[in-house]
Amino acid sequence: MSPVWLVARREIRTRVRTRGFIIGTLSIIVIMGAYAGLMTFIGNQASTTKIGVTAEATAIGEPLKAAGPNFGKSFEISTVPAPVGEQQVRDGDLEALITGTPEEPRLVVKRTPDDAIQAALNAIVQQRTLDAELARFGLDPAAVRATAESAHVAVTSLETEDPHRVERLVLAIAAGVVLYMFMIIAGQMVAQGVVEEKASRVVELLLSTIKPTQLLAGKVVGIGLTNLLQLLIIAGAGLLAAGVGGMLTLPSAALASTLAWALVWFVLGFFTYATVLAAASSLVSRHEELQNVISPVIMVLVVPFVIGVSILPSSPDSTFAAVLSLVPGFSPTLMPMRIALGVAAPWEIAVATVLSIAAIAVLLRLGGRIYSNAVLRTGSRVKIRDALRAS
Repeated sequence: MSPVWLVARREIRTRVRTRGFIIGTLSIIVIMGAYAGLMTFIGNQASTTKIGVTAEATAIGEPLKAAGPNFGKSFEISTVPAPVGEQQVRDGDLEALITGTPEEPRLVVKRTPDDAIQAALNAIVQQRTLDAELARFGLDPAAVRATAESAHVAVTSLETEDPHRVERLVLAIAAGVVLYMFMIIAGQMVAQGVVEEKASRVVELLLSTIKPTQLLAGKVVGIGLTNLLQLLIIAGAGLLAAGVGGMLTLPSAALASTLAWALVWFVLGFFTYATVLAAASSLVSRHEELQNVISPVIMVLVVPFVIGVSILPSSPDSTFAAVLSLVPGFSPTLMPMRIALGVAAPWEIAVATVLSIAAIAVLLRLGGRIYSNAVLRTGSRVKIRDALRAS
């Protein structure tokens, strides 16, 4: 293992000290923070609706503001004269203007009324009309409302609703996106490194002192640890920002388990794809030919990611996704997403882990053989069959 760690240390020191690693890591953190801030701002803006009321209709302002949350809105009420309010509606400064009286309000809008505003206003008018009719017949409107509100439908829930469902979904998608992105980046780094050393003939010098399998293992381990470090930094920054912003309410045990398994699956996924990409890239001697040999491998990685983000959000218990999450190559993306959603059974995680480790062992053997037999052969592209047959 000494030569392996020697190569791994060389890869780590070379890549961690580069400006690309530092700037890239900081850029991703800044982009993530900016995106989260933008989404928060857009969400706040989308949920707040500005409504003007004239002096005659002021009494309807507070009930309307209180009714907003029932329709998923936050109504911001301001009192304005009718002519000024109408101009603000035309200019887009107000979503709507309420004129008339509390008993007979009029809704002034630019084109078509917002469904939430119209529904809330209708509910208020209907309630006021009902109260007036009850009072006319000598009944207490407050007492009647209290009696009506006390009547409820008995509900029997067959399954308990997860209070953290939305948060788990966001965490699952984030885990899938980050792992997918880092596995592609790390895998391509391995492939490019192999071609660079082969094209520059540096590999010939290295193989004069160590075995090809040791060089391959050291390169994969070194680049893997480098990207794992970057992943930890970015994930730590993201969790810190989410914690400060009060967006994380998951129990600590569930959050720690999700993150721990995400790291485990990154390691398993990286070794799976990096080994294949290193072997594939050893078949060519020029950067121009690299994409031709690594594209099929990247496409295999894309498939589980697309399945995960398209199926799991709407159907976490999907049997199709559950079966695919056990398949080596698909597991590194799908299984951590299912773990984050809380739908992966312990036996499924165990089976997927064992199968992935077994697949890595097989791929290391085959990939090491291809790499050993092809990395010193320059010129035209080496066929896989020839690389496997070579002695």
